[in-house]
Amino acid sequence: MIVEGEQLINERKITVIPAKKVFKAYTNVAVYCRVSTPHDTQLESLEAQIDYYRDMVNKRVNYKLVDVYADNRSGRNISGRAEFQRMLADCYDGKIELIITKTISRFARNTLESLEILRKLNSLGIDVYFELEEIHTSDPKKELVYTLLEAFAQEQSESLSENIKWGIQKSLQNPESKLYHRKCFGYTKNHQNKLIIDADKSKVVHLIFKLYLQGYSIGGICKELESMKILTPTKKVKWSKRTIDTILSNEKYTGEVMFGKTFVADYFSNKRKANINNRQKFIVENSHPAIINKEVFDAVQSEKKRRTNVDDDNGIRQRKSIRYDSRKQSQNE
Repeated sequence: MIVEGEQLINERKITVIPAKKVFKAYTNVAVYCRVSTPHDTQLESLEAQIDYYRDMVNKRVNYKLVDVYADNRSGRNISGRAEFQRMLADCYDGKIELIITKTISRFARNTLESLEILRKLNSLGIDVYFELEEIHTSDPKKELVYTLLEAFAQEQSESLSENIKWGIQKSLQNPESKLYHRKCFGYTKNHQNKLIIDADKSKVVHLIFKLYLQGYSIGGICKELESMKILTPTKKVKWSKRTIDTILSNEKYTGEVMFGKTFVADYFSNKRKANINNRQKFIVENSHPAIINKEVFDAVQSEKKRRTNVDDDNGIRQRKSIRYDSRKQSQNE
């Protein structure tokens, strides 16, 4: 007689041992929330999302909350979202089995990038649940639906981006637009929210322009300001060359405001490029009181061009064989 689970093959006994199902007491759950900007109303929305999902997970006896990951950055790509990156690191460390998020567009808006991430998570056995769409990515039948929804979310995002650009351009056609009255070092605002000169900081701006025309290099100006114990625009002791170069290049000190000096080349890269007649520019003259007169500003721009070690000949940029040396300049004087 052969007992159940045993077989006789060529008079050899084979015993079949059935697999045991392992029932886990709980699933390690992560919650991901995101808003696209740090504005107060959206931050309130972010707090509401966090409270809602924290409560949802805690009410499920078979769920254990690992952490709540929350970003207030654009979902265009993941590189700038620190909390999203932290969540992925915890996934790769085996701490998370399920991610819950509100909707596909909250997770990501770049179809290819998000699909790549989701397939990687799926290969690790990690499920992602989109509450609004009621999609579990662990269900293989849902991938086509997910791809279509993700593509739609991306299209919506691109459309929104174009609408924002259109709104900004319309606003810039009004010389009283708030966009023209953004503060920069050397200015403050009056009770009407208009730019006025800050007496103390404007003296530093004058000094920077003066030193540059006297032959100081940008690095030399940094050292001079530090030796005079003058703080940077962000109240730091150490001045950066970039800060000095930005001040020397800012036409706002002449009372003019220019918008459109740079532009985003395409939606996916989100990288800004110098606008050399590629897009519209907007200039408002006599927008606010000038700190530097036009002649001095133009002289500085000419001097910057003379000193640069890059030649731009009909769009072809190449290094000069001789670089500007501020020490020689001071010796000649």
